[in-house]
Amino acid sequence: MKALKLIVIGMVLFLSGAVQAQVSVNVTIGSPPPWGPVGYTEVRYYYLPDVEAYYDVQSSMFIYYGGGAWIRRANLPGRYRNYDLYSGYKVVMTDYHGDTPYTHFKEHKTKYARGYHGPEQKTFGERPGKGNSGAKKSNEGNHNYKGDKHDNKGGGHGHESTGHHGGGKGKKK
Repeated sequence: MKALKLIVIGMVLFLSGAVQAQVSVNVTIGSPPPWGPVGYTEVRYYYLPDVEAYYDVQSSMFIYYGGGAWIRRANLPGRYRNYDLYSGYKVVMTDYHGDTPYTHFKEHKTKYARGYHGPEQKTFGERPGKGNSGAKKSNEGNHNYKGDKHDNKGGGHGHESTGHHGGGKGKKK
């Protein structure tokens, strides 16, 4: 009986040493929008300097300041109904990996003022009806913007910046 126990224990030890635990981590960021810049499929956030807002690729939500708080919505506020997401510049936040990119808003607003343009960007998809070129800030064919009836106010920007950001450059895939 002792010999049988020793054999069983030996087999258990042998098998436990032979079996390797494998851990698979699958991070799903989400699909970039058709107006998103090519080459950054694993980035979670863009900063949109012209509208002082962020876009969360993972949740397909815009993040903007209004009414004294940061708001997450599927659409930009109504005051940007004519903003063309295809031609507007997107600062790709390659170094930020948290849930609140706006903690860096003061830094982003200063470094990437309205009208900021870094290196040329091509979008994943073509602007509906216009191709990948056309008049800047035109609403023609901008089917990704539907407006937001919840916030048509201006509003100050009162949050400190305390983290990392990408600065519009990152690894091209």
